[in-house]
Amino acid sequence: MGSEGIAANASDYMITESLSDTQPSDSIRIAGLRLSTRIGVPDSEREVPQSVEAHITMMPRSGNLAGLGDAIESTIDYYEVAQRLRQLAATGERKLIESLAEECSDVLLAEFPVRAATVEIRKFVVADTGYVAVTISKEAIAK
Repeated sequence: MGSEGIAANASDYMITESLSDTQPSDSIRIAGLRLSTRIGVPDSEREVPQSVEAHITMMPRSGNLAGLGDAIESTIDYYEVAQRLRQLAATGERKLIESLAEECSDVLLAEFPVRAATVEIRKFVVADTGYVAVTISKEAIAK
């Protein structure tokens, strides 16, 4: 653990399924990240990659985004997050957007200095609707 009681790396954390409401935190949000993925229940729907939209909210392990001294290494690099999630979505295929949302949240908690993450995946597949969405929230707890 570091001097502020924050674990030094992601392996020092476990993942839980819900966010606690007891500790407010600053956050970084990526809205409308387009991901190309093979997703859908029917085999025919997974034959060609389709675009889904991700909305990501990440709370830093430090709990605070103030006082970073304009140093990228002191925060969550949202460009790197976007690139990693694009790579994840493009790999393999899934039947459910729930699976993609969970995989994204797991990657955020395991590979980035993220204490908690909420991932919403929007799919544009049902006629006469704007979209169908799934939202998953997870947080890392020190082991």
